[in-house]
Amino acid sequence: MFVKEVIWLINKVNLTPRFRKIHYIYNYSFKNNLSGYLFVLPAIIFLLVLILYPIIYNFVLSFQNATVSTLNSSSKEFIEFNNYKEIIYDNAFKAALRNTFIYTIACIIFQFIIGFMLALFFTRNFKLASFLRGLTMIGWMIPIVVTAAIYKWMFDSSSGVINYFLSSIGIKPVEWLTNTGTALWGVIIANIWIGIPFNMILLSAGLTTLPVTIYEAADIDGASKIQKFFYITVPLLFPTIKVVLALGFLYTFKVFDLIYAMTGGGPVNSTEVLATLSYKYSFVQFNFGYGAATANVLFIILFAVGLLYLKFTVDEEVNR
Repeated sequence: MFVKEVIWLINKVNLTPRFRKIHYIYNYSFKNNLSGYLFVLPAIIFLLVLILYPIIYNFVLSFQNATVSTLNSSSKEFIEFNNYKEIIYDNAFKAALRNTFIYTIACIIFQFIIGFMLALFFTRNFKLASFLRGLTMIGWMIPIVVTAAIYKWMFDSSSGVINYFLSSIGIKPVEWLTNTGTALWGVIIANIWIGIPFNMILLSAGLTTLPVTIYEAADIDGASKIQKFFYITVPLLFPTIKVVLALGFLYTFKVFDLIYAMTGGGPVNSTEVLATLSYKYSFVQFNFGYGAATANVLFIILFAVGLLYLKFTVDEEVNR
């Protein structure tokens, strides 16, 4: 009955030619863009198979009692939110969550400040500018595992260069990576060195887009360097600053390889973060449900931060 009424309505208002036109345009557009769709198809398959499917599978796994014996079978018991309840009361998870936020915030603050200072420094034209800028890029170009090995040697309590320097000036050597009070700061320092070039490059690119005429007008008005920095540079560079801080948070919060290679999350969970804890739950304790739940907590936090960044960015574009 409903189909007959729709056909009657189409004939009544004479929409058939319009539908034919829309159908023709759609077919014409699809045929012309077919090659484009074929080029995009491998990327879509890649996203579906290697990104979307693992996310969905991990989400389902976090609600199951998955062990070594049941992981590849269909007999995994559905236990609702029990995995999440268990990890929330686990002291290792609490320590990892706390360490992750401390690690991320400390790294972002120092990376941004030092990167901003270097970006401002390299806006000046001098002979060694290109050479020094290239040197600062080393931390970003070296593989993270190599960086971890270098800093692990530097912080070594017996043969490390840092303790050698401290001993030469009469200071007692420090157990950098084996002391629960200093281990986290050891991996923070290593990550700061890695992230400084990234901050410097993006902020340098933003500084080059700032109009010179505004600074010339400020000079005529007698503005000091500090006034120009806080009232001209920072406000105009704020969109770039938001991008740098948001990307820095997303990259740093999920770090795994640097910490795992330097300390393995120890000593006594002092450098444990959510990424390393998820790995240990899954591939050391073989409790894949716990590991999946921990990974999902990490994913939810990153997803929420990404949404907040997009919201503020869109709102700012709308208000312009």
